[in-house]
Amino acid sequence: MQKILLVEDDPFLIDIYTTKMKEFGFTVDIATTGQDCLKKLKEENFDLLVLDIVMPHFDGWEILEKIKNEREREGNFQNLKIVVLSNLGQKEEVEKGLKLGGNKYLIKAHYTPSEVMEEIKNLLK
Repeated sequence: MQKILLVEDDPFLIDIYTTKMKEFGFTVDIATTGQDCLKKLKEENFDLLVLDIVMPHFDGWEILEKIKNEREREGNFQNLKIVVLSNLGQKEEVEKGLKLGGNKYLIKAHYTPSEVMEEIKNLLK
């Protein structure tokens, strides 16, 4: 069973996406902060990281930077796929997310949870 780490601080969205991911047959773990995300990534292996950008303390950009640095320096996270799921939708933000290692950049307002899951399913094939 493929394992997803959902990084989101909105309890409503956590509930919706956790339910959807389980319906699609994935194992799901949750991180509500950047610190929690990095800790879990170091402790466990995940197939996919679904990452929000706007979060308290340190944001998704910083997480992407840290993952990119780990990949370049130590070869960690080579098989980790990353979907950025954010309300930030300016062209520059999308390009930045992809440049920092995101495989997909999905704007929350443009996708239903079911559509997000289809994108995830296709990415993990």
